[in-house]
Amino acid sequence: MAFELPPLPYDKSALEPHVSARTLEFHHGKHHNTYVVNLNNLTKDTDLAGKSLEEVIKLAAADLPAKQPIFNNAAQVWNHTFFWNCMTSGGGGKPSGKVAERIASDFGSYEKFAEEFKQAAVTQFGSGWAWLVLDGGKLKVIKTANADLPMAHGQKALLTVDVWEHAYYLDYQNRRPDFVQAFLDHLVNWDFVAQNLG
Repeated sequence: MAFELPPLPYDKSALEPHVSARTLEFHHGKHHNTYVVNLNNLTKDTDLAGKSLEEVIKLAAADLPAKQPIFNNAAQVWNHTFFWNCMTSGGGGKPSGKVAERIASDFGSYEKFAEEFKQAAVTQFGSGWAWLVLDGGKLKVIKTANADLPMAHGQKALLTVDVWEHAYYLDYQNRRPDFVQAFLDHLVNWDFVAQNLG
């Protein structure tokens, strides 16, 4: 069964003014869709056809560099689908409940977490992602380059921000720190993070 582009979990204009409908049109409709098309072309008539996205990622990750193109496209399909769910209209700010308790316990405070997360996102050289992950029962902030993702390193993703330029360039030009700050202050879907934390 072919992979499909999942719909956005909100209307294209739902995240304005922090992420424009135009950005989502390109980012979801063009970039994300291209990864889906490429992945289908790369896995068609192979032993990976019919496997789940997670299975394809793990099998390709175990056979690098031979399966690098498959890994790159599969991971980017997963990363983007996850990223869309990390945002919501009227989101951001401090979390509450279990997520707030875990952040306070593992980072010392929300402010320390936010500072570490922003630092990871801003200092990722070139293209990549900043993540809040569960690693061996502890919350950590990590960054990955290009299509790399926590799953390939035995970690569980809880939250991510996309710092490839196409994620923010139409709205923020070269001001990546402003985009990351807007993500933290206005967009983070803490309910989604709580679901991932389980």
